[in-house]
Amino acid sequence: MLEPVMFTGGLYKHDLVIELVEDLGGYVLQKNVTQSEVILLILIPSEDKPVLESKIKELRGELVRAPLAGTEVAVVTPTLAIHHLPHTACDIAEYLRRHGSKTNMIGLARGVGQEIAQINEYETSLINEHDAAVFIFGNFKECIRRKEGLYRNISVPVVVTGGPEIPKAEMPYAFEYVSSIGRVAHRARKATEIGMLDRIVEAVGRALDKTRAEMAKDPLTTSAPRVMDAVREQVPDVEFSYSPLPIALNLNGLRVKLPYDSYKDAVMAVAFDEGVKLGEIATVRPSRMKDYIIVRILPASETGFVF
Repeated sequence: MLEPVMFTGGLYKHDLVIELVEDLGGYVLQKNVTQSEVILLILIPSEDKPVLESKIKELRGELVRAPLAGTEVAVVTPTLAIHHLPHTACDIAEYLRRHGSKTNMIGLARGVGQEIAQINEYETSLINEHDAAVFIFGNFKECIRRKEGLYRNISVPVVVTGGPEIPKAEMPYAFEYVSSIGRVAHRARKATEIGMLDRIVEAVGRALDKTRAEMAKDPLTTSAPRVMDAVREQVPDVEFSYSPLPIALNLNGLRVKLPYDSYKDAVMAVAFDEGVKLGEIATVRPSRMKDYIIVRILPASETGFVF
């Protein structure tokens, strides 16, 4: 099983880390260089992690687990109006990105009002394309409890945030509830405010780890990062996408940011050394986000093999 980790260290000789990861059968998902420091988001086989730790210790770097690496998280607010989209939403989305996740902010069309708040089928399907969702609510306990209908039918894990303390037993449809995060009229700067963001990251990380544990019981036919590399190599037009992240990785597949009608056949025809094509081991369908392509890798129980 591939484990998500983050390397932080000096720019000098960081290529040795990349080479070792590739030799061990892992993947470098993202590389950020800031002056003399480099940050690498990595997926590494669990059994080979001690080898990587030894090399990084030799290079005086730091290796920490990053459960959000290689995932896509939806940050959802009831509406895009000013009273539902405060600074908190931007802080949460940015902080999740800093810890390795790709985030998309979603404002519901009819999320206003305790009694009349709604979520439609399109919005539900769009959120379900992510690995997890964070629903951001306000400061009133009764309002938060009544709006559980917005995420009741969401199939991915949902982390709910709000101001008041609410027992978990009173929110049965949420994976976790993170309190003390209501509507704030300023960006998070204080240590206590940053600590609240850390609690959200930890909650989302636990949700993603639970999904990974469930997937391990019936593993995917192949890993999502391998499919990503194959698509990038055999569908070169993806590198010319105007999106800042042409391929967004998910736990069970990926989002290819190319027009579905024009490139679905090319994506399905992506071939692997084992003699199979992507269309044989995955479902390829149009995304609810723009006209992108969603690839969902089938589990071993459906294909009968793993490679």
